[in-house]
Amino acid sequence: MSVLAAIAVLAILIVVHELGHFMAARFQNIHVNRFSIGFGPILWKYQGKETEYAIRGFPLGGFVGFPDEDPDSKIPEDDPNLLSNRPILDRAIVISAGVIANLIFAYFLLVVQVGLIGVPEFQYEPGVRVPQVATEVSSAAAKAGIQANDIILSIDGQSLEATETSLPELVETIKTQPNQPLKMKVQRADQVLDLTVTPEPDAEGNGRIGVQLTHNREVIRRQAMGIVDAFKQGAEEFQRIIKLTVQGFGQLLSNFQQTAGQLSGPIGIVAIGADIARSDAGDLFQFAALISINLAFINILPLPALDGGQLAFLLIEAIRGKPLPSRVQESVMQTGLMLLLGLGIFLILRDTVNLPLVRSLLQQQ
Repeated sequence: MSVLAAIAVLAILIVVHELGHFMAARFQNIHVNRFSIGFGPILWKYQGKETEYAIRGFPLGGFVGFPDEDPDSKIPEDDPNLLSNRPILDRAIVISAGVIANLIFAYFLLVVQVGLIGVPEFQYEPGVRVPQVATEVSSAAAKAGIQANDIILSIDGQSLEATETSLPELVETIKTQPNQPLKMKVQRADQVLDLTVTPEPDAEGNGRIGVQLTHNREVIRRQAMGIVDAFKQGAEEFQRIIKLTVQGFGQLLSNFQQTAGQLSGPIGIVAIGADIARSDAGDLFQFAALISINLAFINILPLPALDGGQLAFLLIEAIRGKPLPSRVQESVMQTGLMLLLGLGIFLILRDTVNLPLVRSLLQQQ
């Protein structure tokens, strides 16, 4: 059920994005002949008065189709309600409406969460919690005597304070000191133990001890005091996520080699959403808002086959006074689409291989 909930979240966000394009066109009386969720072979379709609504086989996004792009369309080429015959501003509204819809939807998701459930706030305690230790007897943590539910209070003489930075500090210390004995103070129930763990190098030479780590914190939910407060707190949370998203994209662009591995495709996103649904389904609102904002930022990038790429073509048209030749636009868009599909397939394969169940099956071979 948690996996289905995560898939439903992703599907809803795709529908919202495409619905933004669709409604922006319809409100301007622009012809729309296709509304599709996914790409590839059609699994289900319904033919409306003018528009074909379809669900397709590859859930890597969706698209809104216009008669301008359909060689079989019976609408005259000089029809003023064709998208290509509209002024640049009208076309820009249609193209950017998907991004705007994702941002608006994310804001209202946060308002709903703040009003009904509350935004989670974290009260940190000293140390880093160990929810799980690798079952292999040979793991460094098992050799050292670390057990599930232990709290690591210090490592190598460095205290792990009651802050959100304790977890990355511990991970970095372990990662950078393979084969080096590290002294730990570990709290187990009412006892404080002195243990020594020696991180083992992984395939890339980074230290690992074979444990799952998480913050030692308690979640406290801050709920809005009425509708006005819900909109206010929702706006504050929206601004916070926007800021984090901008910082994340900045780090990706400035330090691509180090951060590219953190990119996730649909499988990875669904896996994260399923974990959230299992632990606290109420956080799916915030998760959906985060993904919706990220979809908006990705789509506005000036890359071929994305909304930002089409807006770039409109900007060039505004500067030149005429559009680029159609063959140039088609070539660029097709190339971009193939690259994006290739990236999507790569991320799906990588994320699938990294799923715990798949990894355990591969290790048994």
